[in-house]
Amino acid sequence: MRSTPDTAVRRAALIRLRRQGVPFDDTRIVDDLGYPFPSAARKDLVHALKANLDDEAAEASIYRQQENERPDALLAAVWPQATEKRPIIGKDGEFNGEGVDIRAVDTVIRLIDRRAKLNGLDAPATVELSGPGGGSVRLGHVGLAELNKLIATAGDPDDADADEEDDDFGYVNEGEETDDEGDTA
Repeated sequence: MRSTPDTAVRRAALIRLRRQGVPFDDTRIVDDLGYPFPSAARKDLVHALKANLDDEAAEASIYRQQENERPDALLAAVWPQATEKRPIIGKDGEFNGEGVDIRAVDTVIRLIDRRAKLNGLDAPATVELSGPGGGSVRLGHVGLAELNKLIATAGDPDDADADEEDDDFGYVNEGEETDDEGDTA
C-alpha cells in the first residue's frame, strides 16, 4: 500500500523531528503534524521505516535479478561451443578430429561459478589448522616466530615439505627467550 503525498510529507517531517531528538509527545509532532496521540506518531514512524526497507529490498531484488541475467546471456552464447563437438583444425590446416572448445568450457565453468557466488550457493569454505602430527595447535604462550612458522606452513595443504616442517615446531615455555628463528636461546 502506497502512502499519499500528504502522508509522505508528514512522515518525512516526523523522521526529521525524531532525528533531532524531538519526543513523540512534543506539540511539534502531535499538534503541528496532526497526529491525534503520540502512539499514532510512533506507529506511523514504524510504517515509514518499514516502507523504506521494502523499497530497498525491492531495489536489491531487481539488482540481483539483473546481475543473474548477465551471466545467463553469456552462458547461452558460449554453451554451444562448450558442449557440441566441432571439427578441430590444426595450425597446419589439417583435420585433427572433433571436440569441444576447451576455452568455452572454461568460460562456462567460470560463469556458473560466478552465479553460484552471487546467489550464495557455494558452501562456505572451512579451514582447519592442525599442529604437529595432526593434533591441536596450542595458542597459549607461543612466540611470534613460532606463529609465523605456523602461518607460513598452513597455506598449502598439498605441500609435501610442510609435513617435514611440522616436526620443527617446539613450544617455548613462558619466560624462555628465543632467537629470530624461534629457537630457544
